[in-house]
Amino acid sequence: MAAQPVHFGTDGWRAVIADQFTFANVQRCAQGVARYHAEQGAVSGPLVVGYDTRFLSGAFAQAAAEVLAANGLSVVLADAPVPTPAVCSAIVERKAAGGVVITASHNPPEWNGFKYRSASGGSPPQRTLAAIERHIQAIAETEPLARLPLAEAQRQGLVQMADLQGPYLGRLARYVDVDALKKCGLSVVVDAMHGAGAGYLGAMLRSGATVTTELRGERNPAFPGMHNPEPIAKNLKPLMQSVVQEGADVGIAFDGDADRVGVVDERGQLLSALHVGALLAYLLLEFRNERGLIVKSLTSSSMLWRLGERYGVPVRETPVGFKHITPVLVEEGSRALVGIEESGGYAVCRHLPERDGIMSALLFLELMARTGKKPSALVEHLLGLVGPHYYDRVDLAFPEGERARIQQQLEQVEPSSMAGLRVERKDQPDGVRFTLQGGAWVVVRFSGTEPLLRVYAEADNPQRARGLLTAAQELAGL
Repeated sequence: MAAQPVHFGTDGWRAVIADQFTFANVQRCAQGVARYHAEQGAVSGPLVVGYDTRFLSGAFAQAAAEVLAANGLSVVLADAPVPTPAVCSAIVERKAAGGVVITASHNPPEWNGFKYRSASGGSPPQRTLAAIERHIQAIAETEPLARLPLAEAQRQGLVQMADLQGPYLGRLARYVDVDALKKCGLSVVVDAMHGAGAGYLGAMLRSGATVTTELRGERNPAFPGMHNPEPIAKNLKPLMQSVVQEGADVGIAFDGDADRVGVVDERGQLLSALHVGALLAYLLLEFRNERGLIVKSLTSSSMLWRLGERYGVPVRETPVGFKHITPVLVEEGSRALVGIEESGGYAVCRHLPERDGIMSALLFLELMARTGKKPSALVEHLLGLVGPHYYDRVDLAFPEGERARIQQQLEQVEPSSMAGLRVERKDQPDGVRFTLQGGAWVVVRFSGTEPLLRVYAEADNPQRARGLLTAAQELAGL
């Protein structure tokens, strides 16, 4: 019998629980990881396995650990739900061979997922994922897989239960001046969105003049009151309202596994993730006086090019997904500064070569403390440095049978203008990109994690950015 397909998209394999995301398929994924490591030769360290707050995530993580242990691999298994960056941190701290995280990140509650992380603590290159996929597909659904029950694996010393939270908090504190943040007296509202990032900012910033208030911090795998645990405007109404009602300085939101962050300003408005990413790069360049390569996904802001010019640092562009950004960060090593993607994922290379929502939040608070500016004033200051840049995005559901038609139509269309702007170039680095006069751009691409067509645009005013989204949607025939 042919096995159900497992495909690692933009960030891991994700599927609906009890449909394709089953214990059998998670075990196949773990066996694929085990065979990949066997193919690579001797394994020099353990594999770290963590999981988020979704339905049955802990049980799925245990099943993966039991398969890895049955293959003779040493496993460090999280003793509680943890953010994905905490797993990445543990991989680096323990000099592990890699790791697995059971999480569907920002997907709706009926989904779960399987992420693999390399020995760098970051997303592996595409060739590694392709090799793991190949091993998984070679395992037939009827093929029995060895599993070493958790208790026996622990008795044999193959599985070690571990606290990943404490060491991760310690790693954060080595890069951020936590005492300074405690003393600066900010009022911060945190929306954990019932995810794995609950409690982390509060734990780091308690016992000082800075006050944190947490919303939706309890574990609830139904993610009530939101479509999905993604820090975008439609899901953050409680946070926006709370910031205004409490007169807070800023609101911080994490996605389901806390590798991404959203920032709400003092007026209750969600900042564009492109503005946040550029502000974090500005902090590192201007106030920390750090230098190095800025790596951006193609849907990230052109503001990063302007900052690179201003501070004399190189900027490199990759396709969408940290599986493309992290390998560049790892290859460049100390020559890399930061990795930035459009969806609110930011990696600070001297911390981890992987996105970390909690670190990003701490750095945004540091920028506020250093400048004495609230979020809206920081955006105004940024635009004063790099010029007006406004971003918008729309996600379009479509019948799966229409995918080939949409793709063909986008590849063939050659518009001379969009939203009143002349099209200067069309290329296909990842999806279809149109570069327009004045530096505006629009990208249309299929999601790597959900059945959606994503349309992204940046222009010199919000109305023009929205007009580009509409124009691109019409080109796609949707």
